[in-house]
Amino acid sequence: MIKIIGDGIISSLGISTEENFQHILDGKSGLRLIDDESSSLDPYYSSLVEKDNLSSIVENIDKYTKLEAMSIASILNAVEDKGIDLGSKDTIFIFSSTKGNIDLLNNNNSKDLRIRLWKTAEIISKYFHNENEPMVVSNACISGVSAQILASRLLKSRKYKRAVVVGADLVSKFTVSGFQSFHSLADKECQPFDKNRVGLNIGEAAACIILQYEDEKSLNNDDIIFLDGIMKNDANHISGPSRTGEGSYRCLNHLLKNTNTEKIAFINAHGTATNYNDEMESIALERAGFSDVPVNSMKAYFGHTLGAAGVLESIISARALKEGLILPTKGYVEKGVSGNIRISDRLLKTNKNFAIKLISGFGGCNAALLFKKI
Repeated sequence: MIKIIGDGIISSLGISTEENFQHILDGKSGLRLIDDESSSLDPYYSSLVEKDNLSSIVENIDKYTKLEAMSIASILNAVEDKGIDLGSKDTIFIFSSTKGNIDLLNNNNSKDLRIRLWKTAEIISKYFHNENEPMVVSNACISGVSAQILASRLLKSRKYKRAVVVGADLVSKFTVSGFQSFHSLADKECQPFDKNRVGLNIGEAAACIILQYEDEKSLNNDDIIFLDGIMKNDANHISGPSRTGEGSYRCLNHLLKNTNTEKIAFINAHGTATNYNDEMESIALERAGFSDVPVNSMKAYFGHTLGAAGVLESIISARALKEGLILPTKGYVEKGVSGNIRISDRLLKTNKNFAIKLISGFGGCNAALLFKKI
């Protein structure tokens, strides 16, 4: 069995999983209006992390870029007081990001090796004295989920005992201009699945989830295990999702091999608050028979955190499952998608033991994870 043994989140809402989760329960959002001409001539809503807030966590923080400091801090939070030796040979580091240290390009640092994802991964793993060559997953917005699937496969093969999966991305001039070119950035806090949604907010974060192979007999009540993960590519379009939700539908169908819809507490959707994504997911969920399962989105709390999203939202979903809670979709008021789905609009309790993380990205990629509470 693949068990979650540690997690840590660095975001605009807090510098630990506990802080982030509590602020979600309190209905807070890390999104705010950003009016900074260095990243955009037009104001936009986003969530940003202050590097200075991490100085109490990361030693010699000035040696590291903001992205590296965020990543290291999330790992330190994940291992705090757990006595885990991350320098051991049976531990593999997997770094998930879409752009990495992309902000270095703003200062004409194109020759700085840290602009390379492999170098960033190396710097992070070396901080913890790990000599294994770290792995990098950069697969658009499903990167964080893809990295967890890779980790589970490595652990099931017994090549490693544990995997440190860390996802991180920054808000930069490059990422802002990219989404502006698609006319997909909202001029207010996003509203996933709502009829008045006008687009997404991008955000920055780092999140770490540590997975470990455990004998089934050693598991305890309320432990959360990574039960299954799947990736599908529907090859629909370089940036647009399938109108019929083909890839997401196939992912959901695969996960039903290990459970049924009646046992699933909730589905944490990608829920970007763009017209096409939310519509696609609603169609896929209805097609796969999930019309009665509560669906939520985390995007109005953190924004779309790109390569960190799959890790961050998995951690929050796992914590909610552990606590027997179904989190609300902040910003949602009235249904604005054609699929017959049940959007979670308030905090609910549940005694069900399964949860799904659903995600999609550019290039027709789709992925999903199935978590179980013992």
